[in-house]
Amino acid sequence: MMLLTIISILCCVFISYQDFKERLVSWVLFPLLGLCMGLLHYLHAETQVFYLHITMNIILTSSILLVLYAYSKFISKTRFLNTSIGLGDILFFYAFSLGFPSTTFTILFACSVFFSVFLFFTLKHRFELKTVPLAGLMGLFLAFVFGYSFFMEHPQLYTL
Repeated sequence: MMLLTIISILCCVFISYQDFKERLVSWVLFPLLGLCMGLLHYLHAETQVFYLHITMNIILTSSILLVLYAYSKFISKTRFLNTSIGLGDILFFYAFSLGFPSTTFTILFACSVFFSVFLFFTLKHRFELKTVPLAGLMGLFLAFVFGYSFFMEHPQLYTL
């Protein structure tokens, strides 16, 4: 489990680095992150509960993306992909949805989005970014969560 946690942290750090530096993340990192986080989740849960949580998380993620799509299409009248949200962000959302029980996922997902928006607006003038590097900022948040959980020995991420 320690190796899976370290690989998950490294994936999140690489996603953050690439998203900030190049605004383009290697697609290989998303399935690797999803696999590692999914295995960590699976090792902490019963099989049926694991599949229930994954299903609920994917439905929640898809619902969020559907609302974002409807908003960009009908209200803001902009293209959804690569204008409103990037493909890397979508892939990150789904990789993220494999990693935690539904309650933990919902809390971490909401906190990571708030963290990303807050940090973006705080640092916007320093980086001259026009769009939010959402996958990178959420990856940074998730790396901190995994690091805190790993080094402080708090397995509560999987008990909710």
